[in-house]
Amino acid sequence: MCTSIIFSPKDHYFGRNLDLELSFGQQVVITPRNYDFKFRKMPEIKSHYAMVGVSLVAENYPLYFDAANEKGLGMAGLNYPGNADYKDFNPEKNNVSPFEFIPWVLCQCATVAEAKDLLANINLVDINFSEQMTLSTLHWLLADKTGSSIVVESDKDGLHIYDNPVGVLTNNPQFPKQLFNLNNYSDVSAKMPENLFSSEVSFDGYSRGLGSRNLPGGADSESRFVRATFNKFNAPKTDNEQENVDTYFHILHSVEQQRGVDQVGPDKFEYTIYSDGTNLETGVFYYTTYTNKRINKVDMNHEDLDSEKLICYPMLDQITFNEQN
Repeated sequence: MCTSIIFSPKDHYFGRNLDLELSFGQQVVITPRNYDFKFRKMPEIKSHYAMVGVSLVAENYPLYFDAANEKGLGMAGLNYPGNADYKDFNPEKNNVSPFEFIPWVLCQCATVAEAKDLLANINLVDINFSEQMTLSTLHWLLADKTGSSIVVESDKDGLHIYDNPVGVLTNNPQFPKQLFNLNNYSDVSAKMPENLFSSEVSFDGYSRGLGSRNLPGGADSESRFVRATFNKFNAPKTDNEQENVDTYFHILHSVEQQRGVDQVGPDKFEYTIYSDGTNLETGVFYYTTYTNKRINKVDMNHEDLDSEKLICYPMLDQITFNEQN
């Protein structure tokens, strides 16, 4: 399970929570402009936009969970089990495997509008990275620094590209159903509730926060979709980078999963391995991990973005304490 958002105060911040029961040794990976991207069925791309995000690197190839490029386009893949359906090779289409989908788009597109044009002829083809590393069942959120976002879902009945007016994505069900479900929470508010029950009955506002009392609190994807959307649209916005980044992570952490509450097998529990976000205007990447809530920062502009080699940083996940006395 995962949650991805775009948060748009002064600048635009795009990223996600990665929720799984085990870690894959992921790193912060910067792909510079001249890294030679090879694709299974498409021509290689030797020169492209630089990008930064979280990735597993296998055979010197970045398998991005999420990333954003230097032009301000971000993309994240989220679990979509039971619905994701990848296709056979189609000679009339651009055949891209899901494991190479994020770099294929971020290499070439600077905006959501450009991505829509590129995706008009795409076929997400069923090709595994290797026999040991098979494809994950995914759908994707894309967003840019205009605040626009779309969802891409490859279902049994074909490829669907949806405009996303809320800039949030979790997992199942299909995105239109998630969006429709928000109708059930139209009365939720950050304000104290008005008495609409009856003018003949008086109520005691016994607690602050009663307007949000009916927000769903579960770890399931529908609950997280509603909660993340509500928290995002009610979050404060300032002109201060540090305050906005802090608020962004509060939104993601409000739907994070702690170990022990989402059992997926015997003694196995899904949890939020990391939360991350990129300032799409500046290319600065931020992240926290389950055991390190300090906001860590990687600025791809400090690297040689014209090089040919991947630049990798381990994710800092040590538990630390500020000793004040």
